[in-house]
Amino acid sequence: MKVIYGGTFDPIHHGHLRLAVEVKERLGVPEVALLPCHIPPHRESPGASSERRLELLRLAIADEPGLVIDDRELGRNGASYTADTLRQIRQEVGPAEPLTMVVGSDSFAGFDRWREWQVIPDLAHIIVVMRPGAEIVTGSTPAALMSARAADSESDLHQAPNGRILALELPLMAISATGIRERIADGRSPRYLTPDSVWRRIAELGLYRA
Repeated sequence: MKVIYGGTFDPIHHGHLRLAVEVKERLGVPEVALLPCHIPPHRESPGASSERRLELLRLAIADEPGLVIDDRELGRNGASYTADTLRQIRQEVGPAEPLTMVVGSDSFAGFDRWREWQVIPDLAHIIVVMRPGAEIVTGSTPAALMSARAADSESDLHQAPNGRILALELPLMAISATGIRERIADGRSPRYLTPDSVWRRIAELGLYRA
């Protein structure tokens, strides 16, 4: 099974890293690929360039062999669309290999506003990580999709190449990239929210300053 976890990672922090490790262990897979977005279509532009965010990602996972980077979206022009990325990965892994993408419930709540959202379940499974305060509205299109395609357990995702949606409750760390950027802009330290190697490089480069 190939598992991807996309995001802007602006900057990467311990919340991202711990979530990826939790998913890897719950699914029993050898690795999870962190997939940084170049230009996110549904949110403001990142505070650091794609090249800098990729550099920070490499520093963050240097000592964790179970986490890898898939930087394919950074080489594209324009916005990064999940359907395009999944089509490309599906061609690489073949039609029978299980492919799973990880999203937070805050993002999945607006899933029906993603470009070509209808085709995404036909390309990959979806793990929705439930975040406190980010509920999926009952009666909404994403809620109906979750119900129609619900997986009973992690093992279900290993039995088919795509099409299932699994809601996962994981021990999450209450850290946000927005909060880290705000701390740095205010002249405060984000230490212990992000790996020391990442914070040192942010300070060296002067990223996220006001």
